[in-house]
Amino acid sequence: GKMRRLAVLLLLDARGWILLQERDSGAPVAPDQWGMVGGHVEDGESFEEAAYRELLEETGQSLTLGTLALWESEEFTYADGHTGHYHVFTAQVSFNDNDIVVGEGRQIVFVDPAAVPSLDKSESCAHFVPKFLASQAYKSQIGASSCK
Repeated sequence: GKMRRLAVLLLLDARGWILLQERDSGAPVAPDQWGMVGGHVEDGESFEEAAYRELLEETGQSLTLGTLALWESEEFTYADGHTGHYHVFTAQVSFNDNDIVVGEGRQIVFVDPAAVPSLDKSESCAHFVPKFLASQAYKSQIGASSCK
């Protein structure tokens, strides 16, 4: 069949913490694991449109069109052999945990990057998040916001 298209968001708060979703035990994919906010792109929808829609559905937060930057477009193959085409968007945002209305999962919160390695992560999250945190894109966003 067609390759699945997924739009996911790696959003940062002013501290440089990264927004992640802890799935609940009823999740169809990666139950009880941590994953990225976002999801499947619908027919007739662009990756970018899907990213804004998924953010609103999962967190109740809407961002102005143009806020999100595409960090990476990559075909990721899971352990079971199927492949998803991911577009990973990033932005620094002004909302915080208290503003989030969780539409899906156990919780959606900003996570300290230092805590990320110890989380039980979904396959895609385990692939993309550490890569993002090590990237120049992450360092430059953090550099822009810190007063160190």
